[in-house]
Amino acid sequence: MPLMQINAVRDRPVLSGTTTLGKSLDQHIAALPAKAPIIVLVHGYKFSPFDQRRDPHENILSMEPKSRLGVVSWPRHLGFGRGRADEGLCIGFGWKARGTFWQAYREADLAGAALAEVIARVAERTDRKVHLVAHSLGARVALAGIAASPAGAAGRCILMAAAEFQAPALQCLGAAGGYRAEIINITSRENDFFDLMVERLIRPLGGVRALGAGLPEARRNWLDLQIDHTPTRIALVGLGHRIAEPQRRICHWSGYLRPGLFGLYSDLLRQPETLPMSLLKALLPVPGDRRWSRLLSPPAGLPPLPFTRKASS
Repeated sequence: MPLMQINAVRDRPVLSGTTTLGKSLDQHIAALPAKAPIIVLVHGYKFSPFDQRRDPHENILSMEPKSRLGVVSWPRHLGFGRGRADEGLCIGFGWKARGTFWQAYREADLAGAALAEVIARVAERTDRKVHLVAHSLGARVALAGIAASPAGAAGRCILMAAAEFQAPALQCLGAAGGYRAEIINITSRENDFFDLMVERLIRPLGGVRALGAGLPEARRNWLDLQIDHTPTRIALVGLGHRIAEPQRRICHWSGYLRPGLFGLYSDLLRQPETLPMSLLKALLPVPGDRRWSRLLSPPAGLPPLPFTRKASS
């Protein structure tokens, strides 16, 4: 079984459909082949495993999403469900991201505590690190979970269009759990409007600048990667990854809908030794484009790149 469903009930993790975490996680960890990864997927705003109509386990965190319109299976695109013994364990992590944005923002902090408990449990039973992929407000969950986890337990974390501020990210990097983690912040000027909304709605609670602006100064274990930045896309071709050109001026979901990205994410998480942070920082251009540059200007004239993803190893 490559996919587990775990939910946060306030600040405690439970196996989906039950009231406890039980021993299922322990059994799956014990059955994993050597070097098989453990990857946790965290959804964003508007989903909730406690609302049947908005259940992420029936949507993006499912192997076979019930809805086909604008939905992709995160687990399947990351290489799970293919019947390979070494594909690892995927954990779909659900939390109550409903209500007002303010309510969901506060709930994300509690869900982060539940996620930290999952990471800690893995650390108690194996020496392999937990990798994470999170979108939107799920980034707040992921950063809070990493910060509160044991030192060295979290591996790589991919944040897509993070609905979080720079200050909590810096706090995470300074915490024991975040000091040795590697965080790749996927940004896009397509998300500028949503970054502005986060800053206007949550500023009294969270900070000043959203993570769409990146971090103000370089950190050894943090990388800002702008997926609609032409020089960045060209550099990624040199690493074997062809990312489709942006098609919209405003989009909050391009971090997982853009063809070619999941092939990159899969390699970043499954083969981190082939794409170390030092190499990524050396080859990928920094900084990217300024805020509003995509909304106010036509896309750069770049010949279309093929975006057939690499086969998962």
